[in-house]
Amino acid sequence: MNNIQVMWTLVAFVLFVGIVIWAFSSKRQQEFHEASMLAFDEDEMNKVEVDSGEKDHV
Repeated sequence: MNNIQVMWTLVAFVLFVGIVIWAFSSKRQQEFHEASMLAFDEDEMNKVEVDSGEKDHV
């Protein structure tokens, strides 16, 4: 039983280290930057719609 716990701990640690390396990889930096800017892109799109005269009249 103790060997199973040790193996599970090692597998979880290796998985954690793999995710950390993947997340901080310089190859992924551009994709993460683009994803972080998505919220601001939507705001700019809404502003363009409002500025172009497509306002809802109540």
